[in-house]
Amino acid sequence: MNKKRNIPTIKDVAKEAGVSLGTVSKVINGKPTGEEYVRKVNAAIKKLDYHVNSYAQGLKASKTYTVAVLLPNTYTPFFGDLAHYINIELQKRNYRMLLSCSDYDRSHEQDYIDMVLQNKVDGIIALTYNPNLQIPDDVPFVSIDRIIAPNIPCVASDNFAGGHLAAEMLASKGCKKLAFLRKGSNLDNEPNKRRGGFENGCMLKGLEYEMKIIDDADSDEEFLKFLKSHIHNGKLDFDGMFCVTDAIVYDVVKFLKGLDIRVPEDVQIIGFDGVRIHGNKDYTCSSIAQPTDKIAEMCVELLLQDSMSIKPPLVCLPVSFVEGGTTK
Repeated sequence: MNKKRNIPTIKDVAKEAGVSLGTVSKVINGKPTGEEYVRKVNAAIKKLDYHVNSYAQGLKASKTYTVAVLLPNTYTPFFGDLAHYINIELQKRNYRMLLSCSDYDRSHEQDYIDMVLQNKVDGIIALTYNPNLQIPDDVPFVSIDRIIAPNIPCVASDNFAGGHLAAEMLASKGCKKLAFLRKGSNLDNEPNKRRGGFENGCMLKGLEYEMKIIDDADSDEEFLKFLKSHIHNGKLDFDGMFCVTDAIVYDVVKFLKGLDIRVPEDVQIIGFDGVRIHGNKDYTCSSIAQPTDKIAEMCVELLLQDSMSIKPPLVCLPVSFVEGGTTK
């Protein structure tokens, strides 16, 4: 039977190096000490395979160097990208990420917030769908896409500008009559501004448009019914479409193919998010791309920036148009 391996302690390191505990502590924490001492301590650490208990260190300093992150899921590419880039930004600052996914369950969101508050974390970054989320005033918190309270910063893409850009791009590619397709919650959030930006862009360009808006709980087949009702003599009434997510574009392209409507020859389509195949390959469709890396960087910066006495209630980051095969 294998004997349980004894985990080396700081005392073992001091004994192996032939130095005091104070000297080992100075070396571990990067404080000034003699080069010979540093060499001896590092050699002992390597020989014993000693690992610093950063969590215990954090408790002594009222810090755990851990940040809780709450997202709806990680299989949706946009959320997966956010988790990836938030983790990178935290690692740059020697922080760890504690990730949980709510699967859009509002009660689970509050349960998770309550749980992480009982286990010391240095802050929370969340994309939440709970409009009644309770967050103590003394807990550093940054929201993504949803304004929760005046004292909680919200980081988002410039959704209004993105909707406006989609209309502009379709107009520049020769489209005259557009459709706007949306599926989402009825919560007050930043992504809802995509509609206003699109309408504004159409108005300025003198474009006709029609809207099909369905709730999260509705079937995507509602879009198919909408498309069927706008086909006359084998032709679609629209020559351009703006879908508020790339996921909607994926379904719509499939529906149109089944109706013998070609994309982009018969109708050009622009989505929103900037989803890539396999995370870093080609774009899945022409889209208004969100800067997920910049969103993550701003969230972490706002959360950990102690010197910022007043944090902005809303930070909107610029979006861009990317070609992905659904426009000419």
